[in-house]
Amino acid sequence: MVPFSILDLSPVAEGSSVRQSLESSARMARRAEEFGYKRFWLAEHHGMPGIASAATSVVIGHVGAATTRIRVGSGGIMLPNHSPLVIAEQFGTLEALFPGRIDLGLGRAPGTDMRTAQALRRNLEAGANSFPNDVVELQQLLGTPVENQAILAVPGNGSHIPIWLLGSSLYSAQLAAMLGLPYAFASHFAPDMLLDAIAIYRDRFQPSATLDKPYVMVGVMGAVAATDEEARYHFTSAEQQFVNLRRNVRGPFPRPVADMENFWSPMEKMNVEHTLRYAVVGSPKTAETKLTEFLNETQADEVIISMPIHDIEARLRSVELFAGLGNFMRAAA
Repeated sequence: MVPFSILDLSPVAEGSSVRQSLESSARMARRAEEFGYKRFWLAEHHGMPGIASAATSVVIGHVGAATTRIRVGSGGIMLPNHSPLVIAEQFGTLEALFPGRIDLGLGRAPGTDMRTAQALRRNLEAGANSFPNDVVELQQLLGTPVENQAILAVPGNGSHIPIWLLGSSLYSAQLAAMLGLPYAFASHFAPDMLLDAIAIYRDRFQPSATLDKPYVMVGVMGAVAATDEEARYHFTSAEQQFVNLRRNVRGPFPRPVADMENFWSPMEKMNVEHTLRYAVVGSPKTAETKLTEFLNETQADEVIISMPIHDIEARLRSVELFAGLGNFMRAAA
């Protein structure tokens, strides 16, 4: 049985607003809860007009209040942007509000351009280099306080919030293995090192008080609709967004287009299709085939799905159709 989860960036769709985007995230989380997804994560990105989840802890609280059972959390908090104490307090507060439902996924990248990253945390290089120590410090702040502990996270201490390490290279795979933490690979936008990272994580995993054996989550982007043609149409929004990132064009999440050939160059097309080669796009039958192949290749313990679809109603329908694939796979298992 492979659980399905959702990664959301609260896309600010062209023609929409931040307020509407955040309400759409809440609607999506409620739909995910209704259809049995395991968790609903939000990602930290900054300075991007098409993404509304920059204040990630705040948006997690918004989504948590809109739901009752599904786990909510970060995929991830970019720890070099923050002090561990601040994150411990924020997530300790979330755990107090939504007990037993909070996950803390951590990444090492800034989640933005270098100038914005410097504005977030002035000593950026020190933040990235100290990532392993910051993770350990955060574990201690969320754990049971020891006698005469000088610094306490209040709220936070004693909460034992599950910590995940996120990555798109081999670095976090090695660190997650060393610390005995669950590991999530960002194969939805960085596919190249996926299999090597998983192999290293599983081979070097050290059991811990948190986890007795490796646990791997893999990411896919996807759009499922009634037909292959409709799904591919909706997915052109994501393809445009990736092209715009490479062109350094910042704007809202674009509307889909009927034909991408008039939008991207041959080189841009090749690069985006390579980046999104694990994307699950199509009718339920097509999506089932693609997802089965991906799971057979990775032997993942869990799949987290990003559904970058401009129209919220089509996005909610995709949540429902993906859940049907999950039910099929559970039945097959």
